[in-house]
Amino acid sequence: MSYACKTMASPVGTLTLVANDKGLAAILWENDDPDRVRLGSMIEDHSHPLLIETEMQLSDYFAGHRAAFNLPLAFEGTSFQRAVWAALLTIPFGETRSYGEIARQIGRPGASRAVGAANGRNPISIIAPCHRVIGANGKLTGFAGGLEAKAWLLEMERGGVVAEAAE
Repeated sequence: MSYACKTMASPVGTLTLVANDKGLAAILWENDDPDRVRLGSMIEDHSHPLLIETEMQLSDYFAGHRAAFNLPLAFEGTSFQRAVWAALLTIPFGETRSYGEIARQIGRPGASRAVGAANGRNPISIIAPCHRVIGANGKLTGFAGGLEAKAWLLEMERGGVVAEAAE
């Protein structure tokens, strides 16, 4: 499968947006571990319509004008990983869930650690909001973009005024 990509500047660093013929396949961090999300070869394409739309929606989100995304997502992973990633999409803007809460939500109450591993391999960061998953003790835990980026995203969501919600 071939992938189109483009980079964008953001308040949490340079992001690489990746799409295939099914939808958005990944949002990769500036210093991402190359083994975290395994993709085929990527061709830079600044005119790819889905990548342009993704950048626009992310820019709106970072500016505090968007609380939800409307993009076709192309998750590739095991059925367990896809269940975890689908659960991430249900976490409301500005809220958090623990790994245990996600495990219970997907019907696997004893699988908190496996949920953490799947969360760490979430290919579509920010849009599938893995940054909204925290430890049972309320502390921030590992994040592919770094804990500073995770804290920034959560603070922006908790404190930012979202124009769409106010209208």
